[in-house]
Amino acid sequence: MRELVDFLVRQIVEDGAYEIVMLEDHDNVEIKVFVDKNRVAKLIGKSGRIAKAIRTIVKAAAQNSDKHYDIFIEER
Repeated sequence: MRELVDFLVRQIVEDGAYEIVMLEDHDNVEIKVFVDKNRVAKLIGKSGRIAKAIRTIVKAAAQNSDKHYDIFIEER
């Protein structure tokens, strides 16, 4: 799933301007995307549309998985 999030974020923000950290706990996985301060708005999008789309794609990809994925976008 990390590779999918990395691919989606790389399409919007250039490589090196973000970092992805995964925190796993039994059946819950938190994927935190730390983005440079001047690029975080570009990744979140107007009214959070891009962030919501990334979350929707990850949830659809994890449908057959027994884990629940949460995506958090944070400024670094």
